Amino acid sequence: MNKDAQMRAGINQKLIETGERERLKELLRAQLIECGWKDQLKAHCKEGNSGLIK
Repeated sequence: MNKDAQMRAGINQKLIETGERERLKELLRAQLIECGWKDQLKAHCKEGNSGLIK
């Protein structure tokens, strides 16, 4: 494992141990919903699928 991968793994482990990873995920999820990203993604997927359903 290279140095970057080791550092990432260590940081990820600390985030998991402290519960900070879940907190950050929830914060990101809330911000994405607030800015409308989730709705935009759903609309984009529906547009993409409309050509498949006939």
